[in-house]
Amino acid sequence: MTAILRTPDHRFAGLPDFPWQPRYLQLADPRLGPLRMHYLDEGPDSGPVILLLHGEPSWCFLYRHMIRDLTARGLRCVAPDLIGFGRSDKPAQRSDYSYAGHVAQIVELVSTLDLCDIVLVCQDWGGPIGLSALAQMPERFQAVVAANTLLPNCEAPPDGVAPWPGEIVEQWVAATRTASDLPVADIIAAVSVTPLPEAVRAAYDAPFPTAAFKAAALEFPGLIPIREDMAGVAENRRTWQLLEQWQKPFVTAFSDSDPATAAWAEVFQQRIPGARGRSHPVIRGAGHFLQEEQGPALAAVVAEVASSLA
Repeated sequence: MTAILRTPDHRFAGLPDFPWQPRYLQLADPRLGPLRMHYLDEGPDSGPVILLLHGEPSWCFLYRHMIRDLTARGLRCVAPDLIGFGRSDKPAQRSDYSYAGHVAQIVELVSTLDLCDIVLVCQDWGGPIGLSALAQMPERFQAVVAANTLLPNCEAPPDGVAPWPGEIVEQWVAATRTASDLPVADIIAAVSVTPLPEAVRAAYDAPFPTAAFKAAALEFPGLIPIREDMAGVAENRRTWQLLEQWQKPFVTAFSDSDPATAAWAEVFQQRIPGARGRSHPVIRGAGHFLQEEQGPALAAVVAEVASSLA
């Protein structure tokens, strides 16, 4: 059995603008054994559920501004930390992580908490993982807000993007392939438009006391399906088949300064019936992690989508 690391609680003391108490769910991983997943569950029990999925190398701290605004509007926010991130357990080997494993863990979260009428908000890896979970249980989802994300399929335009993976993704995958450490806060700051305060940078580093805790963050780039023979391509194409029948609201809210994902907004808009004829706002003044820099603006988009479901 692989070693399972757990970040000490004191690493999360005094985080800025993050007053919520942790909640935990025990997952039954068939390969790794029991794993503890951390999540936030804030706001009223009734009404739509806003499922907020983060990506690489962040955690649910990323959504703090949005959670504040959305719960103030009477919406319930559920924001998990993917296994390997945040306050969730961290299997110690890079080989412990897989695309399918992350999807299965989110499916188990949704099922165990019996979440229904979900508005999925997904950014970065939250998109491929969340949309794949949606494809497995579409009856539980009512709408999607996709923000700076993608669903790689290794297909030519208009069904995919070209060139794929492109220089930015290629360099990211290459840089992490044999790396033994990752400067998490520096990476988030590097793709932000505005400087991050030191306390915020420390919060993004908090889950990772040492490099030993970063197996998931190091492995995630290598899981991006950049070739047709890679795991995830067939799964993503099946997800696209479901999305091409998706009539419920699907809104893209990409930022104005994230060249790594920008081209995917049009693919979502053109391929998904639920995206056609809708307003797809561009969030100004934000890089890749738009929740960090323009959380209230993205929260307003999510709240508008949720209100349209009433």
